[in-house]
Amino acid sequence: MSHLDLPAIVILVFAALGIFSNNNSIAVAAVVLLLIRVVNLHQVFPWIEKYGVSVGIIILTMGILAPLASGNIELPALLQTLAHWKSLIAVAVGVLVAYLGSRGVVVMTNQPTLVTGLMLGTILGVAFFRGVPVGPIIAAGILSLVIGKS
Repeated sequence: MSHLDLPAIVILVFAALGIFSNNNSIAVAAVVLLLIRVVNLHQVFPWIEKYGVSVGIIILTMGILAPLASGNIELPALLQTLAHWKSLIAVAVGVLVAYLGSRGVVVMTNQPTLVTGLMLGTILGVAFFRGVPVGPIIAAGILSLVIGKS
């Protein structure tokens, strides 16, 4: 009887769900991880587990800061915008999201088995509720508030 590679099957399911839900981030990530597994580069997984979230956050932050760095958003306009009440609420929401994100990273690091549920929830939110796949870390932060872990 042949040996089933259950982790590869789970990753394939996530890739299929990513494709089905038009969630390119999950589909590409799953396919890349599957390729790493298939070509037997298992020594890469500890590095990805240790630094993957940090590298991803750095790249995401670069994307967010790019309009400021490129000059598409000028500093005087930015400062003028920050004086508006909506911008002040945006700052407060940003602080809350950063706090939830920090709790989420801790939960995802300390309880990696919960990540599967968070990813499945994200996929379902994208597929059936027209969600945007940006929430697993924040979802983990909210989860940490609900389950009382940080």
